[in-house]
Amino acid sequence: MKKYDYILFDLDGTLIESAESVRVSIAYAMQALDLPCPDLSDYSKYVGPPLEDTFRGMCAVPEELIQQAMQIYRGYYDRINADVTKVFDGVIPMLTALRGAGRKLVICTSKNEPVAEKVAWELDLSPYFDAICGSSADGSRKAKADIIPYALQALGCSDKEKALMVGDTHFDAKGAQLCGIDFLGVTYGYGVRNSMEACGAIGFADSPQEIIDALRIR
Repeated sequence: MKKYDYILFDLDGTLIESAESVRVSIAYAMQALDLPCPDLSDYSKYVGPPLEDTFRGMCAVPEELIQQAMQIYRGYYDRINADVTKVFDGVIPMLTALRGAGRKLVICTSKNEPVAEKVAWELDLSPYFDAICGSSADGSRKAKADIIPYALQALGCSDKEKALMVGDTHFDAKGAQLCGIDFLGVTYGYGVRNSMEACGAIGFADSPQEIIDALRIR
């Protein structure tokens, strides 16, 4: 694998084990709005895509209630996240190795940016990253294809050949493909390997240590 100077990391399912926080927060919002909750047993269907799309599509929330659903979700997620979510084993040593090797790192997530910043701070991830980039409240940044260019700009990266997106779902892989940067999939998260392969993944890591190995960091 070639050398990448700029590494973009998805958050949920790549750096943090957060599916349960997402699941119970969606269920809470649906109950609060007195709407039927869909089957949330398959994390791959809703951990990764923009929250607004999940409520509009999978949850069939009426358009006029979507913003309210998102507000309820975020309020509940804020209350429970620190107690339920944890960093995947091996992530901190992996980030330490990448920083030690001089790589520039950014969190590139579909989470609302202030929420992502709060999560990273609560889980002691912030010191390892040069920037934390997420979706915007006005909807101008929502999908990974919107957020990746924003993250590259935050890192000062003008050469896409030197940038790599690391994530666990086809949403990450497709975003990288659309933006013209390489993608490395992780298999310990919530996505499906075949769907990432279909979007042009250049390789896979079964653990954070294998990310270091794939990037030939010593």
